[in-house]
Amino acid sequence: MDFDAVFRSRRSNVRATRGIVATSQPLAAMAGLDTLKAGGNAADAAIATAAMLNVVQPTSTGIGGDCFALFWDAKAKQVTALNGSGRAPAAASIDEIKRLGYAKMPNFTGQAVSIPGTVAGWSDLLERHGRMSLADVLQPAIWHAENGYPVSEIIARGWASQVKKLLRSPDWASGDLDSGPEQPSGHELLIDGRAPRPGELMRIPTLGETLRGIADGGKDYIYRGEFARKLSRHVQQYGGWITEADMAAHVSTWDDPISADYRGVTLYECPPNGQGLAAIIAVNLAAGFDLAAMSPADRVHTMIECMRLGFADAQQWVCDPRVSDIPLDELVSPAYAARRRARINPQVAAKNVPYGDPMAGSDTVYLSAVDGEGNACSFINSLYMGTGSGLVVPGTGVSLQNRAALFVLDPEHPNALAANKRPYHTIIPAMTTRGGELHASYGVMGGYSQPQGHFQMLVNLIDLDMSPQKALDMPRWQLAWPGNGVGALDPGGLIEIEEGWDFAVLAELTRRGHRLAHVDGFARTVFGMGQIILRDPETGILTAGSEPRSDGCAVGW
Repeated sequence: MDFDAVFRSRRSNVRATRGIVATSQPLAAMAGLDTLKAGGNAADAAIATAAMLNVVQPTSTGIGGDCFALFWDAKAKQVTALNGSGRAPAAASIDEIKRLGYAKMPNFTGQAVSIPGTVAGWSDLLERHGRMSLADVLQPAIWHAENGYPVSEIIARGWASQVKKLLRSPDWASGDLDSGPEQPSGHELLIDGRAPRPGELMRIPTLGETLRGIADGGKDYIYRGEFARKLSRHVQQYGGWITEADMAAHVSTWDDPISADYRGVTLYECPPNGQGLAAIIAVNLAAGFDLAAMSPADRVHTMIECMRLGFADAQQWVCDPRVSDIPLDELVSPAYAARRRARINPQVAAKNVPYGDPMAGSDTVYLSAVDGEGNACSFINSLYMGTGSGLVVPGTGVSLQNRAALFVLDPEHPNALAANKRPYHTIIPAMTTRGGELHASYGVMGGYSQPQGHFQMLVNLIDLDMSPQKALDMPRWQLAWPGNGVGALDPGGLIEIEEGWDFAVLAELTRRGHRLAHVDGFARTVFGMGQIILRDPETGILTAGSEPRSDGCAVGW
């Protein structure tokens, strides 16, 4: 049974007053909604949804990954930022990586695995903002892991591409010098050595057992004891450095978010080590243009140029601020944006964009939950690349992320690999307020598309006055991956552009020097998978849209 990959959205906005959850898989959205109905708030619903996504979308997210969150406390009128990302092990070494023959960080070896921060993040979010226990919110995920669920179409298609990686098949071409031995534990996420098909019932009993262990023992079940021993041994088998001591030392952190004011709303992002900085810089730059009054071609050109400048700075400056110095206050300031804005030519695409000197004058799941009291949680959880490193801790059903692949090997770079350091992170949630009240909880998952999606959704909502669903339905563009336009001094500026744009707009962008790559069909998932929930502060009515490029939905009551 095939499916239509054109993603023609005929969805209406979902409206409710007592709560809405929006994410990329319907069963996960319902787990969050049931949690709200049981008396939980937005934080409780977010973790119930995230845990369920680990079960129904395990190639993208889970216990072996990282998470970030923005939480709006309706009583305190305050946004807080949770950094649930892990660090490099204590033995991490640039010299060792180079000795092994790598010119850059490998993607799929044990060295690419950083400490998984997910479960600590889940627990810490609940402890600070939730009403329910970790054991309570994990129950839907446990049940579905043990009893099974029918696999969604788009998730099944992505799953099928990960089989050789999970098994470490002899013919698997990883691109790494040594991808390691075959991996029997990869079968825990497969059916008879293959990916589940659309509509096929999938059970992951080992993952269910792990979730039960977390429900009984809390986060210590992951970071201390037998699970930590299994994880360390498996990663070391594939060349990695993680030890039980590294696992036991992991902690989440709470931060003040970074922000940008834009036409009466305030955009909030998690601070570095997340790439939300790229979105903040792009939005600050765009604030100096009247995008609403522009033609579509002028508007897209201007936004692309703003985004390239944002990425040029992000690729240079995003790192672990607790290890490397970042001129963060200067980077997010309107004064810095005013200076950088002068680099934008309204008629010509930039070919090489250097990062700025502010002192001079990266497969993911996203969810949004808003409760009836107006609390909101914008939450993102990820393994990075599909199934992350591809390493599955034996007997646990847990895939391990490969976030350490985002470190660089230049010891002078702020994002250089180092012991106990967090890497550049692609996953970012977003949130906006207006007049001191919650305006929107939203995000767009998908590697380097995320700050670009945040930017485009904000313009759609504010400048173009679109509803959440219409904002998500609109065709998108994105700067391609590092080496093709993202980052400082990337030549060429390749722009991936989704089917659905008017030909005249594409012709004008080409005339201005943009190199366009047309993307259609299933490949359109590269533009990310977003969710948006708006709240009317006067009526309390919630309005939500859900990504037409994914299997998910928004549900409310």
